[in-house]
Amino acid sequence: MSEPTPSLHPGLATRPADFDTIAEALDYAAEGPTGLNFYSGKGALIEALPYRTLRQQAIALARRMLGAGLAPGSRVGLIAESDGDFARAFFACQYAALVPVPLPLPVTFGGKSGYVAHLRRMIERAQADALFGPVAIEPWLREAASGLPLKTVATLTALEGAAPLTGELPKQAAQGFAYLQFSSGSTRFPSGIAITQRAFMANTRNLGQHGLRLVEGDRGASWLPFYHDMGLVGFLLVPMAFQCSVDVIPTHEFARRPLVWLDLISRNRATVSYSPSFGYELCARRSERTSTDGLDLSCWRSAGIGGDLIRPNVLTQFAERFAPQGFDARSFVPSYGMAEATLALCVAPLGQGARRDTVDAVVLESEHRAVAARGGVSRSRTFILCGRILPGHDIEVRDETGRPLPDRRVGRIFVRGPSLMTGYFGSPEETARVLSPAGWLDTGDLGYLLEGQVVVTGRAKDLIIVNGRNLWPQDLEWTIETEVGVLRSGDVAVFSISRDLGEEVVALVQCRTRDPGEREALAAQVANLIRGRHSVEAIIVLVPPHSLPQTSSGKLSRSQARALYLAGHFAHAPEPVPASAESK
Repeated sequence: MSEPTPSLHPGLATRPADFDTIAEALDYAAEGPTGLNFYSGKGALIEALPYRTLRQQAIALARRMLGAGLAPGSRVGLIAESDGDFARAFFACQYAALVPVPLPLPVTFGGKSGYVAHLRRMIERAQADALFGPVAIEPWLREAASGLPLKTVATLTALEGAAPLTGELPKQAAQGFAYLQFSSGSTRFPSGIAITQRAFMANTRNLGQHGLRLVEGDRGASWLPFYHDMGLVGFLLVPMAFQCSVDVIPTHEFARRPLVWLDLISRNRATVSYSPSFGYELCARRSERTSTDGLDLSCWRSAGIGGDLIRPNVLTQFAERFAPQGFDARSFVPSYGMAEATLALCVAPLGQGARRDTVDAVVLESEHRAVAARGGVSRSRTFILCGRILPGHDIEVRDETGRPLPDRRVGRIFVRGPSLMTGYFGSPEETARVLSPAGWLDTGDLGYLLEGQVVVTGRAKDLIIVNGRNLWPQDLEWTIETEVGVLRSGDVAVFSISRDLGEEVVALVQCRTRDPGEREALAAQVANLIRGRHSVEAIIVLVPPHSLPQTSSGKLSRSQARALYLAGHFAHAPEPVPASAESK
């Protein structure tokens, strides 16, 4: 096809993901003209893949996979390129009753050796029987799988010579695994999250029907990677289960030309698209030097935001910058979820926009209470409300003893419901640590409830406790990145380390200059800013550009940054600057 698939499917009634399996959902979507559309980084259509064509090709590939010796239930690693080949392979696994395992591309791993080592750990944790990926990195795949008991390590084209299975394809059971989704939070010990067909359908139905309220004519647009839950579930599987078309650009191309994302929304009249905060920030920043003439974002009714702690100032900047292009700030849809719950748990009411709650930061840190800020408070903190829990699910905020807390009391967030994983694949001890016999999942997040909506304040493992005060590293990072002009979003990682006299705060700051005087001035400015704004003494370490570690989904990994710091990885950097240093 030389034209993208349409948004409408006349004659085919919209079914709200009321299927037992992903394969059944594709069978139905294939009766209409909608589908997937893959674009280049410059916005040129590379492939239009109607669901009917996808189904035909997936079934043919499923027969070749089984003919090549893969057995139902086998885990199949798939390098998740943003293209039609990944979609064909993923759905082929569904028809063959295989378990696809989306795996990341090398982009965020800083080179071959780190990527190969991480990929090998994922293959081992998934107990994969096969690994497929693009031609460009096939040698890396073979190196990662060397010595492991895989039946096949190849590109999909290698299956063209396999004799296809004849006869009936195996049926996927509703209680069977739909896929394994690796958590992006750990690179050293990645966890394969086991999602059943039933859990997937429960989450998809609730998200699409009650959260985003998808209807015929809705259209998605995405640059999110398919190895991340927001990209895989949110913009490959959910739209298909609601018979919606989707326009996709490669993740690595988005970083180079972010406005192509907005151009696709404008050009094809997409109505639903999501991004973490940094995606909106990158678009706003790039628009300062790139023309936005011709953009019309008035069609964008659900501008979702999630995947990381939401930065209110970023949303304000984006809304103000693109208001002349028809963007309505009420279209923001803050959401909260995680791969362990398939994707979404809470979705803000449509039309609410990014509702803010500004609280007294001193009380928050010392008493763990989110008290509304009044005039004259010394410091405040603004959070975004992320909506109510989806139907059929429960949410509680608990204290350290496990007791549920009332509104505006900060504690650990627990959830339960039909969307949850069965556990971490092959890791019963790790599963038992987060999933109770009663079905409650310890999310690892901190937050509070307000009028039935959840407010997330940060990750429990990242929390810094200094002299009885609870400090969120994001607060310090955002202060530095916002107020130091030469820094960008993602340039700072803050964490604490244990010393004999208590916790010590460390800030790693990416520095792009080699001039000794400028480096000294930058370090002193950061140190004094932390002390002046947050009353915290810290150690400031300037590190090279692109040296702060990221998760596979592109988020800052503070835990890995801390491990690298303690291991002396940044020992080549100039001597750390204590926060007591005075500005020159």
